[in-house]
Amino acid sequence: MKPARSLPLLIGRKPLLEALEQGTAIEKIFLLRTATGPDINTIKQLAKERNIPISQVPVEKLNSFTRAQHQGVVAWISLLEYVELQQAISHVVEKGETPLFILLDGVTDVRNVGAIARTALCCGAQGLILPTSSSASLTEEAIKTSAGALHKIMLCRIPSVPQAIDVLRLNGIQVMGTEMRGSVPVFETDLTIPSCIVMGAEDTGISKDVLKRADVLIRIPMAAKFDSLNVSVATGMILYEALRQRMTS
Repeated sequence: MKPARSLPLLIGRKPLLEALEQGTAIEKIFLLRTATGPDINTIKQLAKERNIPISQVPVEKLNSFTRAQHQGVVAWISLLEYVELQQAISHVVEKGETPLFILLDGVTDVRNVGAIARTALCCGAQGLILPTSSSASLTEEAIKTSAGALHKIMLCRIPSVPQAIDVLRLNGIQVMGTEMRGSVPVFETDLTIPSCIVMGAEDTGISKDVLKRADVLIRIPMAAKFDSLNVSVATGMILYEALRQRMTS
C-alpha cells in the first residue's frame, strides 16, 4: 500500500492547525521526530483532545508522502467520521436498542477491519471501537473491503483499550474477551444483554490487559485441533451467534 495515495493529505503546520480548529476529520498525523515549537505543541494538544493518532517519524517518511515543503508535518484527512464512545452508547440506548459493540485490540490489517465492519453491520452491531494506540488506519482499501459499511456503522476512537473498557463498564456493558482457551463456548454465553466483544491482533490475539479485565473469556469450539481462525472470520461467527440469540429471545 502507498499511504500517500490511500488518503488525501494535509501538508504543513498552518494547514493542519486550521483543519483541527475547524473540526476536519483527521485519520492520522505524522510529525518529524525533531519538530518543535508552539505550533507543534498545539497540534499535539488538539490531537490528544480529539483522539487522533500521532506517529513521530524520520524525515524520510515525510518525504515519501510529498515533495512539498512539509515543515515536519503531514496528516491524512479521514474519509470517515468518528464519534465519542460515550456519545455512541447514549445514542444506541436512546433509540431503545441493546448495545452491541466490537472493540479491536491491535487489529492492524485494513482488510480485516473492513470485513469486520461489514459483518458487524449485517449482524446488528452498532459500533466499532478503535484505540488510537493500536489500530489500522481506515483507508480506501478498508472502506472498499467493508462494501461501504464503514460509512454506516458508528466508529469510536479512544486512546487505549483500558479506557474503552472503563467507559463500557460504566455504562453496564459486559466486556467479552475472545481467546482460543477461553473458559466459555460462545453459544453458552448471553449475548442478548449489553455486550462488547473484544477481538485481538491477527498474530498475538487480545492483550494481557484484556485477559485480566474482561468480564468473561469466550471461545469458538472447533472440530479440528487447529486454532488459527482469521480474525474477521472469527468475529463473524461470534456476531452471528449474537444475532441468533437476539432474534430468538
